[in-house]
Amino acid sequence: MVMRVFVAGGSGVLGRRLVPRLVARGHQVTATTTSAAKLGLLQRLGADGVVMDGLDAASVGEAVGVARPDAIVHQMTAISMAHAGKPDLKHPDRWFALTNRLRTEGTEHLVAAADATGVPHIVTQSYASWNGVRTGGWVKTEDEPLDLLEGTPAHVGMLALRRGEEAVLGYGGAALRYGAFYGPGAIDDQVVLLRKRQYPLVGRATGYSSWVHLDDAASATVLAVEQRAKGVFNIVDDEPAPAAEWLPHLAACAGAKPPMRVPKWLARLLAGEQAVVMMTEGRGFSNEKAKRELGWELRYPSWRQGFREELTGEEPA
Repeated sequence: MVMRVFVAGGSGVLGRRLVPRLVARGHQVTATTTSAAKLGLLQRLGADGVVMDGLDAASVGEAVGVARPDAIVHQMTAISMAHAGKPDLKHPDRWFALTNRLRTEGTEHLVAAADATGVPHIVTQSYASWNGVRTGGWVKTEDEPLDLLEGTPAHVGMLALRRGEEAVLGYGGAALRYGAFYGPGAIDDQVVLLRKRQYPLVGRATGYSSWVHLDDAASATVLAVEQRAKGVFNIVDDEPAPAAEWLPHLAACAGAKPPMRVPKWLARLLAGEQAVVMMTEGRGFSNEKAKRELGWELRYPSWRQGFREELTGEEPA
């Protein structure tokens, strides 16, 4: 069935992988950007491009009203250097300030526009990499809560994730909790830090993370749109793993020396509490629900394969 799909944030790292997949499936796509300079990119991807300010209710309402979509996909973030500046794990409340607003105010503007226009379905971006609740096992399902990191600068961002999810779930839509992205343009900053030996392991580095390649994230999103999925789905690969495994592998694939190891007290001083939690106590996530209910099949079932292909161009042995 051909659908009219409205992708808010179509020029972002995931949007650029998602839009052409939707177009290839025969859907009519309207994709938004905050910059008129990117309208040509969206056109080349096969979409009707529109400039929209996700934090302006009138701008969102007008764009959705003109497109009259059958589904809205929320992929608006502002994490790039151009929007957020240099990555700052020590102060995620500052680094993610604009993204947090897009996940709260921006989501609410999209939901209001959907309701006013009669759009039947919304899919929103959420996050599930290392931020599972720090009790019990190391791998979490959708039935277990996210860690809100109370008392840390990351708390405001975790609350923003929850508020955005609740707004869409209350509308009867789906919240896709993507793992940490990798793929074209997604981890360039991390690779630079590794090559400078500025991305160390912390303590015993036993904290788990979950990853997902951008192409796999995009394919899961297409399935959620086409099936009008409802509820929460972890969109992660098959191998949640501790930092002691994935970070040295990423360094090797990037041609960097093995990462140094620093004690927790020093990491807390230099990089903040979020970095220490991620490296030492983080919980990864299970993708069984998405595979079972959406019929999702991964091209990159493990970051081991994906990192190597992306950074060396070689197939794994």
